[in-house]
Amino acid sequence: MLNFTVGPVMCSEEVRAVGGEQIPYFRTPEFSEIMFENEELMLKYAKAPKGSKVAFMTNSSTGSMEAVVMNCFTAADKVLIIDGGSFGHRFVELCRIYEIPHSILHLNYGQKLTKERLYEYDGAGCTGLLVNIDETSTGVLYDSQMIGEFCKKNQLFYVCDCVSSFLADPFDMEYCGADIMITGSQKVLACPPGVSMIVLAPRAVERVLTARVKSMYFNLADVLKNMERGQTPFTPAVGILRQINMRLKEIEAAGGADAEIKRVAAQAQDFREKIKELPFEPASEAPANGVTSLHPVNADAYKIFTELKDHYGIWVCPNGGDLKNTIFRVGHIGYLTHADNTTLVNAFRDLQKKGIL
Repeated sequence: MLNFTVGPVMCSEEVRAVGGEQIPYFRTPEFSEIMFENEELMLKYAKAPKGSKVAFMTNSSTGSMEAVVMNCFTAADKVLIIDGGSFGHRFVELCRIYEIPHSILHLNYGQKLTKERLYEYDGAGCTGLLVNIDETSTGVLYDSQMIGEFCKKNQLFYVCDCVSSFLADPFDMEYCGADIMITGSQKVLACPPGVSMIVLAPRAVERVLTARVKSMYFNLADVLKNMERGQTPFTPAVGILRQINMRLKEIEAAGGADAEIKRVAAQAQDFREKIKELPFEPASEAPANGVTSLHPVNADAYKIFTELKDHYGIWVCPNGGDLKNTIFRVGHIGYLTHADNTTLVNAFRDLQKKGIL
């Protein structure tokens, strides 16, 4: 299968090879060294400020979103949530579960966030802001620097879910002033799902170390304490963490974070050029590098997904709910090439000939 989804994605042969090895015992200096390397490269690629730390969580990125809400906010807070799709709405649901007072800045499907809309909440008494920098369900990229300036002006604790934008779109944690960045193993890191990383700037480290959290597994203070020795409180996804180590070093050998972002951007641009003559309309006002969200003009989006899967050996990303039949997404992350784009576009053209597209 040729995988154009946005996670899990295609892995390199080297990463797959690590996954095929026997999983070693992990309470050892050797595994701790791998974890320290992982932290060093994650901090480097996130452009995190000095004194930042990384929490390696064995869960999906939603688990890390939940951990951040639990550890960083209380009923004394009032957070602003950018809700422009299913992942932004997930922050809304988490704040409801944990009874965190919140305001919702709602955006329609595919709508970009403008400064005018954001500054409607200027001086509104909020204490934090939660945003998915690339709203994966819509393929909309939000301006992390613009949001960061707003947070600085209003003294907000700034949480960025960068799950599908980390290493796909430019992001400078220190420059934009983010306190927390979240990402996952199955996106641009192109490893199996199961590990999520929370990068904490010094202010976030201080906050979680003093938090009173009613949780054992999601207690980030405990996670950071164990990371001081290159370990985790409980048994982690050892094999995936070893694959992450291989992948981070792959990225470093290829030129680092900026080179990987440039590669993903080129993959996206190549695909978007190749579909210009096809009957698609873009569904995002501010496209992210990692994914293109498409509306087939006179066709059923879910039928395109199933036809590609069942008859061409190609996966694209379907949408659910009300958008199931109108929108699908094509990812540009993972071990993909321009030649793979051509294979997908040729399949689209064949569907055109068959009257399906």
